[in-house]
Amino acid sequence: MRPDSYVIPCPESEADRIRLGTTMYTDILINATSYENRIALVENGNLREFYLERLSEKGLIGNVYLGRVVRVLPGIDAAFVDIGLERTGFLYVDEALYVFSENYQRLAPGHKLKQTLPINFPNTPTIDKILHEGQEILVQIAKEPIGSKGARLTCNITLPCRNLVFMPLTDHIGISRKIEDEVTRQQLRDKIEVLRPPGTGFIMRTVAENIGNDELEADMEFLMQLWDEILTKAKKTPAPCLIYKDLDIILRAVRDFFTEHINELVIDCKEVYEQLLSYAKTFAPQLQDKITYYDNDLPLFECYGVEADINSALDKKVWLRSGGYIVIEPTEALTVIDVNTGRYVGATDLAETIFKTNMEAVREIARQLRLRNLGGIIIIDFIDMDNEQHREELYTVFQEAMRDDKSKVNILKLSEFGLVQMTRKRLSESLTQMMCEPCLYCGGDGFIKSRRAICHEIYRKITRDARKIGGSHVTIKVHPHIAEMLLNEESYNIEQLEHKTEKRFTIIPIPDMHIKRYDVIWNE
Repeated sequence: MRPDSYVIPCPESEADRIRLGTTMYTDILINATSYENRIALVENGNLREFYLERLSEKGLIGNVYLGRVVRVLPGIDAAFVDIGLERTGFLYVDEALYVFSENYQRLAPGHKLKQTLPINFPNTPTIDKILHEGQEILVQIAKEPIGSKGARLTCNITLPCRNLVFMPLTDHIGISRKIEDEVTRQQLRDKIEVLRPPGTGFIMRTVAENIGNDELEADMEFLMQLWDEILTKAKKTPAPCLIYKDLDIILRAVRDFFTEHINELVIDCKEVYEQLLSYAKTFAPQLQDKITYYDNDLPLFECYGVEADINSALDKKVWLRSGGYIVIEPTEALTVIDVNTGRYVGATDLAETIFKTNMEAVREIARQLRLRNLGGIIIIDFIDMDNEQHREELYTVFQEAMRDDKSKVNILKLSEFGLVQMTRKRLSESLTQMMCEPCLYCGGDGFIKSRRAICHEIYRKITRDARKIGGSHVTIKVHPHIAEMLLNEESYNIEQLEHKTEKRFTIIPIPDMHIKRYDVIWNE
């Protein structure tokens, strides 16, 4: 469980303080239910990252499809590919070049995917030299469909496992940037070079820093066999079709985040707990003791204070401990963040008050970007500072605070107007997009929790109170839109919850009730 207390050593500098604050201890909390799975990364008692996957809306990143090109657009050097989803995927020319890889050509013999290798192209060939309408190609989803945009696709297939990432179409050896010792990096590179097949690529992940040759060779063999299975299935299957599905969000979190640096992994579902123990026994036996089953009347996320953090992450205004605050405004084109002193009046002079507010805001902004999964162009309006040293220190600390962000970021220095311009790579929907939908009352100018999120909130409340409150019958009074979802799309989850709690539910629509409100009444 989370330590009752901990001590952070006195840092040498502000940058050291940031580094110590993000590496002292981390817990992984997993809330698994029949309707959704939620993952929280808690660092030093604070929620840093949050992932949500509803079983009716599973994530798509990493899935491999056999698609059919439906439109080639030389004007933007891209193509639209039908992969069997609601919207066609989008494929840039740079991501389509991999169809000329020899490994990709293994699809070709006697098959409709046969390609003609480019000859003497002076530059990168245009999209119409690579693809044509009706052509079938193997693609992988690199970026989830967001809003009205379809999925971003790539022909550069990558297959991850715990220690390695296999790139069958790329002749490249990569080592995790978090392995910083150059001698160790070269030793790992030499290991891969000896074992890998010619023309293929591998990336060594951070957890594999001390891996043995036998384990490394076993992982390589597993990944290459998986690639062979993908190629074999692609030859036999008509397009469009799903060829390979990546792990669910829980196993992906364990694969990608669960290392020796994790303090504890806590899971509140017995079935998934047993599954994770089995996974750890096979792939990371040294970590089995860090997996804990949580069995308590108080829900896991409430016990750790995560539920409140998730709800507050949907608010535009975020208060700082000093009394200042930041305002986060996502728009269609970019996200704007404004820093204000608020109630903080300082103790010495104006310049020092502004500097302290900005420095506190830097750390909170870095946290909120990860927590809310904000991406694209981001503009941060810090309070103006005349002191050049303060401006430089602010920029340095912000870079350090963003160092552990797994998304690719690019940060420019403060402009003359006190603005920081940055980009953060966006691969999936933001927290607001996942948990909210356009408001029925304001026509889309604001956001409220989605109907499904409210339904699941009701489930959690009933699950939490079921053991403490007697009676065999539960009456649920809700807005008609919520009642409709509970009785139709969510009917299976309602049946499962009735069985689990041994209660009988009656759902009553109340026309004049606000859509966010609900009453749960326990009856004998």
